[in-house]
This record gives sequence, structure tokens and C-alpha cells, in this order.
Amino acid sequence: MKEAAVLEKPRQGWAGLWNISFGFFGIQIGFALQNANMSRVFQSLGSSIDDLPALWIAAPLTGLLVQPVVGHLSDRTWLGRLGRRRPYFLAGAVLAASALLAMPQSGGLLMAAMLLWMLDASLNISMEPFRAFVGDMLRKDQHTAGYAVQTAFIGVGAVVGSLFPYVLDHIGVSNVAPPGGIPDTVRLSFWAGGAALLAAVLWTVLTTREYSPEEQAAFDEAAAESAVGGENLAARSMVSGLPWIVAGLLVALGVYVWKLEKEVYLLGGLLAGYGLAVLGAIRLARAGRGTSMLAGIVGDFSGMPPIMKRLAFVQFFSWSALFIMWINTTPVVAQYHFGSADPASAAYQAAANWVGVLFSVYNGVAAIAALVLLPWLAARLGKARTHAACLVLGAAGFAGFMVLRDPDMLTVCEIGIGIAWASILAMPYAILASSLPQAKLGVFMGLFNVFVVLPQLLVATVMGSIMKAFFPGEPIWTMGFAAATLLVAAFASLRIGKDI
Repeated sequence: MKEAAVLEKPRQGWAGLWNISFGFFGIQIGFALQNANMSRVFQSLGSSIDDLPALWIAAPLTGLLVQPVVGHLSDRTWLGRLGRRRPYFLAGAVLAASALLAMPQSGGLLMAAMLLWMLDASLNISMEPFRAFVGDMLRKDQHTAGYAVQTAFIGVGAVVGSLFPYVLDHIGVSNVAPPGGIPDTVRLSFWAGGAALLAAVLWTVLTTREYSPEEQAAFDEAAAESAVGGENLAARSMVSGLPWIVAGLLVALGVYVWKLEKEVYLLGGLLAGYGLAVLGAIRLARAGRGTSMLAGIVGDFSGMPPIMKRLAFVQFFSWSALFIMWINTTPVVAQYHFGSADPASAAYQAAANWVGVLFSVYNGVAAIAALVLLPWLAARLGKARTHAACLVLGAAGFAGFMVLRDPDMLTVCEIGIGIAWASILAMPYAILASSLPQAKLGVFMGLFNVFVVLPQLLVATVMGSIMKAFFPGEPIWTMGFAAATLLVAAFASLRIGKDI
């Protein structure tokens, strides 16, 4: 009897790769404006440097909650011509553009913090399905190319977003913040960024066609992987959620006894909340509702594939360094390289613009490295060792902030950081995409984001207490912490596997 021919996804050319990932260009413009300017916005509206981590908590917390939910839902969505992932691209883009338009009109810190929450949630609604979209649309042998193109768009989008205020300043737009207000350079940048974000996402929505559930089921890789992943929660003991609850209570007790920053209560709340989620998921599974959202997400989280667990450790320490950078680069550069810690001073605003340039450098380097350097290194060293080498270069870049005092020389530091950034955005996902079940690609990509978000929450909650206790008024030491965490991630990446 003659065997049926194996059906494979069509191979995408460069135009197809472009269309699949172009929306990420706009999303990253939004993230770049947020990362480079929100500390500046908060301080211009009256926040002190010690309050910045608390104000930034909204951003990672929304990602922690939104991405697994959106991933779970998008795996189960099909809206005909609009598809599976594209409805989430579009909805997130509309909401994010609205937040960018409203942010410059903030009348105070509370409004700015709420809009940051809305902005980050909306960007995550758009971003998470894009990760799964590459796996949906491409054959396995094109996953590396797909994530490299996506990383290149991330880099270019971040360059554009980071340079907006700098360019506007040089064409004569006011860069000085009025009392209790935001500079016109930032105001116009947010408005232009919102328009660019929406236009880029619309490009991907209008130029791509997703495979229907029937088409996905016909591909051999989907059928082979559809049963992989997840844990049978009904077999777990109800007490398995209790250690998480106890850990959360102990963290809260420690905050109270040792007078730590109140933001650390959030960490305790998250630990206890996960314990309660485990208990709820087990009850649902035992009641025959194992396919419910809560049971599905908890079961998939506890039943992650082994390679995903190893990559999660690497991601945790990599993103700790990145979040330290996004929060602290503007205060560090202003105080140590421009000689002013006063947000109302011209020197501080000039430093903030220079940080936009520095961020554009590392993102520009990342765009080039993703397409040129990473494939060349991976062919010779393997993906895991390439990732380790790139993270070491990033650690050297962060260490350079502690040594160099010439602002222009900081661009050298950004080269190492940019190479690390390219690898962080491409290599873990290229390794992961071919190892994940196609039927659960969205939820697993969303759960992988937990290990991007948790370190950000720890930085936002714990770093403030550490700095106040040991380095008060000396934010430069945060760059030392960033360098150390990248070195830990580099050593951990060597354990992913020699042949990967």
C-alpha cells in the first residue's frame, strides 16, 4: 500500500518573512518609547529616583498576567478571515496607540502610572501572539530565520522609538519640561509612535493569511506534537499549592519585620496567588474541568518540556539585567556622565536624550547582529554556546558604565549590550520553537514570558531596598548588578545542551 505524501508548510521567501514580522516593528517603537522615557516622565511629574521601581511595577505585572491568558485564548481562537493570532495583534495595537496618545496629557503620577499599565498590557496583547505566529506560519527549518527577522525589526523599531525625542530636539522642538509637565519632544514622540505602531500592525494583519485549524492539523509536525505538554493535575495532591502560599506569607512577614520597601509585599502576594491558583486548578481538574483556562495554564506551566525549564533559568537572569538597565540608565547617565541629578535641569534633559541615542545604538547593533553575527556564530558554536558568548559581551558592556565617564564612550558599551540583546531576543525562541507542541504554541510562549517578567518584578521590588540599604544615592552600582546577572545567565546557557 502506498504511503500518503507528507504535507509540509510552504517555504516562505523574504517577502513572507517580512510580512509575518513587520508588525513587531511598530510594537517595539511603543516599547522603546516606554523604556527610554517613562522614568523621565515620572521624574518630570515629581517622582523621586527611589520611587521609580515602584512606579514601574505595573509594566511587568501586566505581562505576567496577560501573556499566558492571551496565549491560551489564541490557541483556541479562529475568527475566519481574521484568523487565530491576528485578532489579538489588532486589538492590542488599537489599545496601545490610545495609551501613547494619552500619556503626554498625564496630569500627575497616578494617571501616568495607570496609562503605563494600560500601555504595557496592550503591547503584551499584541506581542505574545507574534511569538507564536512565527511558529504557526513557518516550517521548522525556517524558525531561526523567522526569529532573526523578527529580532531585526525589534532592533530597528527600537532605534526609531529611542531617537524620536533626540531628533525633535535637534530640529527645534522644546526639550525642557515645564513645571509639573512633560517636554514637547516626549509629547510629540509618543503621538508619532502611536500612529507608527498601529500602521505597522495593520500591515501584518492585511498582508498575511493564517492557516486554518484544518490546515494546521494536516501538517505532519502539528499532528506529531499535538499531545505533548501539560500535566495531569487531577493526580496531584491538594497540598502541593500550600508551600507557595506559605512562602508568600513568609515574604510578607519579612517585609513587616525588617521594614523593607512596601513594594516587596507584591512578591509575597504573587507567590501566595500562585499557590491558590494551583489549588483551584487541581479542584477543577478533579471535577472534570481540566480543559478550563486556569487548569490548562497551571497544568502547562508545571508540565513544561525539559529544555524550556533550562531556558527559563537563563531568561530569568538575562532579563534581570535588562530591567535594571531600563529603569536606571537615565539616572545613572545624568548623575555620573552629565553631572546633574535634578530632573528640572537642562543637563538632566540632555542626558535623557543621550540615553535615547544609547538605546538606539544597542538596538541598531542588535538588528545587524541578528541577521549577520548570530547565524555565523551559531553555525560554528551552536545556539547555546553562541548565546553564552553574547551574554558575556553584554556583561562587559554594563561593567563599562562603572569605568567610563565620557558620555560618547558609552556607545562602545552599547555594542556589547546590543549583541547580547539580539541573542536574548532570537536564540531562546529559535531553540524553543522547534521543541514546543504546535497545538499549545501560544500558551507555552506566554508561559515562557513568566521568566521574563518575574525578574523584572524582583528588580522593581527588591532592588530599591538593596540600593537604599547599601548604596543610597549611588545608582551606578545597579550596572554592576546587571553585569553580574548576565554572567550567571551565560554560565547557565552552557547547560542547555552541547548539540543545540
